[in-house]
Formats: sequence, structure tokens, C-alpha cells
Amino acid sequence: MKRRTFVISSSASTLFLGTSGRAAPVARILETKVVSQLPDLYHGWPTLARRKDGGLLLVCSGGREAHVCPFGRTDFMRSTDGGETWCFPQIVMDGPIDDRDAGVLETARGSILITNFTSLAYEPQLENKGKRWQDAHNRTDAEGRRKSLGNWMIRSTDGGLTFSGRYRVPVNSPHGPVQLRDGRLLYAGKALWDNESKVGVCESGDDGQTWSWLADIPARKGDNHKDYHELHAVETPEGVLVVQIRNHNRANSGETLQCKSTDGGKTWSDPRPIGVWGLPSHLLRLRDGRLLMSYGYRRKPFGNQARVSENGGKTWSTPIMVSVDGPGHDLGYPSTVERDDGKLVTVWYEKMADSPRAVLRQAIWTLGS
Repeated sequence: MKRRTFVISSSASTLFLGTSGRAAPVARILETKVVSQLPDLYHGWPTLARRKDGGLLLVCSGGREAHVCPFGRTDFMRSTDGGETWCFPQIVMDGPIDDRDAGVLETARGSILITNFTSLAYEPQLENKGKRWQDAHNRTDAEGRRKSLGNWMIRSTDGGLTFSGRYRVPVNSPHGPVQLRDGRLLYAGKALWDNESKVGVCESGDDGQTWSWLADIPARKGDNHKDYHELHAVETPEGVLVVQIRNHNRANSGETLQCKSTDGGKTWSDPRPIGVWGLPSHLLRLRDGRLLMSYGYRRKPFGNQARVSENGGKTWSTPIMVSVDGPGHDLGYPSTVERDDGKLVTVWYEKMADSPRAVLRQAIWTLGS
């Protein structure tokens, strides 16, 4: 896509419950482009992370034929120039069933953690999809497929040159764990493939090598916790932990709920609506202490939005339009990082009008007042 510079700001006529009521900051979009490099394959559910040296890490579910299929794997890309260019993808996880939703984090110790979960959701389509799907499905037997279901993590201690084998972790969420200032890692998510489908947080005190359950996140009165999905966490400058949740309960269905912990994640408030339709969200603490949430918007205008909180998540601005030109609902899962020069980089996946497969798109933008 050609480089373009333009300004997008919120012109919403309705104030959302829970927002600050102040005018939204203005997003000045400096560039939007496709960054995936395999146009014949479908890319989904990326996560973008920043390293301490300013380099960027990007993972996604690659190698795919469709939104649901048996070919998913985890692809890993790096940029040394703030997202201006990206290296060719490296395959870092590719099990015998569908590898989905990839998250990535560089820890305070410099290790790189990559997460995903595996799924057999494609099985009902097998009869109609032909030999290629059948062959992929039969890379292992029924017992092997059962054992391959799980929430997974790999770890690198050499900057991503090599990775450990995959190991199980208690939960999954699309964008993976976060680093806390006390040295712990916190992973807010859902215990997929567990009969209880617990929703909560686990922690690691050894740089992601082992994980233990820390606390359940309670269900709001009238909600079923099994309809909470795809959590993400952030720590405010004051040390409050904020978690946002994709909600599919009848009350506020399709909206983002939010809860907080003031004791390091041991206990959590009941989730509450924040007046944001759109999901799932990615949370980022900006260098000036404000919080930024990025999320997909799967109704017209299809695209991706962001909001800013100046008070630790108590209230959020009206929406900031990062992209508004999506052809349909098969898009989203944006994540955002802040560069040293103050520019923001957001990456999401999108099935574009002129492409048979979904691609990874990136916006470089600035946030004004």
C-alpha cells in the first residue's frame, strides 16, 4: 500500500457509559501497510511486543488456509527499525493440530516468551475439505490429537535464536503474559480444555519457566464465567493491576469488561462494563503513565480502535480510530507498542477485499491531544 498521512479523530455522537466524557485524543496515522510476507497463506491473531533495546517482536498464527483449519502454526518476525521493515517469518511452533492465537513478551531478564493454544475446532469440516485436510489431521492419531490440546509456551534466552520445546501453562489469552515491576510475570487468561474453564491469573517467579495459579477472577452477578474470554493485563504506575475481558454474557454482550487488583493479583474486583463495544483488547502503559487499550471493531466502520485512560483505567476516552476501512468482520486482535521516538505501532490481522487470505496490517501513528 502507498504511504499516506492523515488525521482520524472520534466523531461519535453518543457518550459511552464509563468514559471520561472528554474529547478523544487525535490519532495522526503516518503509515498503514501490510507487513505479512506470505500472501498465499492466512494470518491471524498477532501480538506485537517491544524489546528493551527498541527492537520489535511480532508473532501470529501463520501457515493457515482459513480462519479455522488444521494447518495453523506460530510464526515469529523481528524488526530492528521500529516496524519500518520486518524479517522473513520463522516458524517457532507447529504441532499436529491447529496452533492459534500467538502472544509474545520480552521479560525483564531478557528472555522471550511465546504463547499459543491448540484446537480441533476444524474437525466438523473435515468431510467436505478433501485429502489435504485429512492428511494434516492424520499427522497423529486420536490419542495424539487429544494430548496435543493445550495452552503452550516456549522460551528463548538467546534473543530468539533458539527456543525451548513447548511446555504447558495454566491459561491462554491472545496476547500472553505481562511483566510486573516486582519481577513477577502475570498471565491473565482462561484455562482452556479444563472442565472448569477457570478464568483468572497465574504467576511466574522464575522468568516464565514454571507457572502457578494465583487467583480466580470472580464472575459479575448474573454472569457465567465460562462466557468470559481473551483477557489481558497491565500494571498502572501506582501498582494497580487492571485486566480486561472479552464478554459474551447476555448483559453487555460483545463489550469489554474490566476488573482490578490492588494487592498484586491475590484478589480481584467484580468485572464491570466500561462502555466499550469491541474486542478483544490489548493493554499498554505509555511512558507518560497513561493507559492505552487497542481493540477490534467488528461492525461498520469495520476496523480497529483505541482509547486512552488518564486515571489508571477508571475512565476511558471516546474512541480513537486507528483503521476504518475493513471490508468485513474478519479482522482485529490489534496490539500496540510505543517506540523511543514516541510513535505508536499497531498490528492487527485483516481479510482484505482484494486478498483471498487474511494479512497482517500495521499502522504507525502518533497520539495528540
